[in-house]
Amino acid sequence: MKVLLLTGLGALFFAYYWADNFDPATLQGARVLLTGASAGIGEELAYHYARLGSHLVLTAHTEALLQKVVGNCRKLGAPKVFYIAADMASPEVPERVVQFALDKLGGGASRTSSWLTGLSGPGGLDYLVLNHLGATPAGTRARSSQATRWLMQVNFLSYVQLTSLALPSLTDSKGSLVVVSSLLGRVPTSFSNPYSAAKFALDSFFSSLRRELDMQDVNVAITMCVLGLQDRASATEGVRGVTMAKAAQGPKAALAVIRGGATRASGVFYPWRFHLLCLIRAWLPRPTAWFIRQEFSVTVAAAA
Repeated sequence: MKVLLLTGLGALFFAYYWADNFDPATLQGARVLLTGASAGIGEELAYHYARLGSHLVLTAHTEALLQKVVGNCRKLGAPKVFYIAADMASPEVPERVVQFALDKLGGGASRTSSWLTGLSGPGGLDYLVLNHLGATPAGTRARSSQATRWLMQVNFLSYVQLTSLALPSLTDSKGSLVVVSSLLGRVPTSFSNPYSAAKFALDSFFSSLRRELDMQDVNVAITMCVLGLQDRASATEGVRGVTMAKAAQGPKAALAVIRGGATRASGVFYPWRFHLLCLIRAWLPRPTAWFIRQEFSVTVAAAA
């Protein structure tokens, strides 16, 4: 019986991931605002969109790194590439970023949407890809109230702000919201309390928003992307010596995100086994201490 059940589950997963109606031509000329574009998966996303002929507005914290990515995108064939350096820890920054994108890609007149007040006008955005990340070192030092407030602003509240400002333009274009999140937004783990809380908040907020838009017949797709540890210095350094998990491969993970957004999928899991992990978590909500210790170096984490 167990063999039949596992075989059936395997067949379902195979069918789910084998189906692929991705058409790269749909992204040619698409207008994309991409955050966290200076490194890691965000940088690879920018390069994929550039190869596919999309118009890009890129943003990240470090201007020098952004300039390098912009130059590479132009070499790869992006018809238009603009950038704006921005620190999402500042609550006033998201409005400046969205206004800049609408000015460069078309649109910018203020109006009121059925859901909230935002920025819109002729032209505008086809994709809002939210990928930026704020990470503090894993362990007890990251649990202070100051660190938690900072993480919530960068990893959650700025996502909400950017969405609220861009949604009217996405509504006009029947566009897509692509949210790059983490397995830690579905499966809680040790020594990442504030970071995991922000990721769980993202999942809850955008799942609720998807239902609300459906009820209002607003044709804006929301794709939640559940990835592993992001392959960039700020993420891997923060958990060095604490977790045994390996970073996701940037180019492949980025392509999975782009495919999901372009096909208007509700969810993307990379690697695919994360989908199975999320299902197992629903069956076994409280894993034993033995399983937890296989993933973490508890001695190192407790001393952090």
